[in-house]
Amino acid sequence: MGLAKRIIPCLDVKDGMTVKGTNFVNLRQAGDPVELGKAYSDAGADELVFLDITASHEGRKTFTDMVTRVAAEVNIPFTVGGGVNELSDVERLLYAGADKVSVNSAALRRPALIDEIAGRFGSQVCVCAIDARLDGGRWTCYVNGGRIPTERGLMDWAKEVADRGAGEILFTSMNHDGVKQGFALEALAELHELLPIPVIASGGAGKKEDFRDAFTLGKADAALAASVFHFGEIAIPDLKRYLRQEGIKTRL
Repeated sequence: MGLAKRIIPCLDVKDGMTVKGTNFVNLRQAGDPVELGKAYSDAGADELVFLDITASHEGRKTFTDMVTRVAAEVNIPFTVGGGVNELSDVERLLYAGADKVSVNSAALRRPALIDEIAGRFGSQVCVCAIDARLDGGRWTCYVNGGRIPTERGLMDWAKEVADRGAGEILFTSMNHDGVKQGFALEALAELHELLPIPVIASGGAGKKEDFRDAFTLGKADAALAASVFHFGEIAIPDLKRYLRQEGIKTRL
């Protein structure tokens, strides 16, 4: 059956609290990130992702303190991102207890950052997040939390990211984010065919069947979601049992 598929709750953190929006806007609060992270760890999540969505200088200190608290409470791997611009940021977050670090805007602006992180800390530490929107038949990569379009297309950027040494790609479809109508399956399947590294599907989870489709049709290695977990719409143990019944290998 190959490697087990991973279920990854994502916690967007703003001013020390978990928030969730739709299409990257209209944020509402969802609770304390450390408590939520511990609850997900206890419920059988495979990994966690924490994103500092307002990584100003002050936010960084708050966020780093939170990472230290998370590391003390959870016993599963977790990735942190937001405002990671240089090796010292990676070092700070790993030292605080993170297992992996996610880069996005800074890598698009200076792709050599990926080579540097992989070279210094190993590919397994470097997760490259890609926020892309389907505009007129072409997937365009965005920076600054989905605010600014770039010239880069999803597939060519994903290929470069893998070539530069990233350990995995976290692909968020901005069209699908928070809409709960399913993941971007065609783009996921294309990424799977193109890349030698794992792909995490993000944006669009609304029901258990969406996760099944991400793994079977989208060929994703992991599926990430936020609101369906934060607001109690899908329980992780139920989801994993369902996926097992569908013939998808998960860690129970």
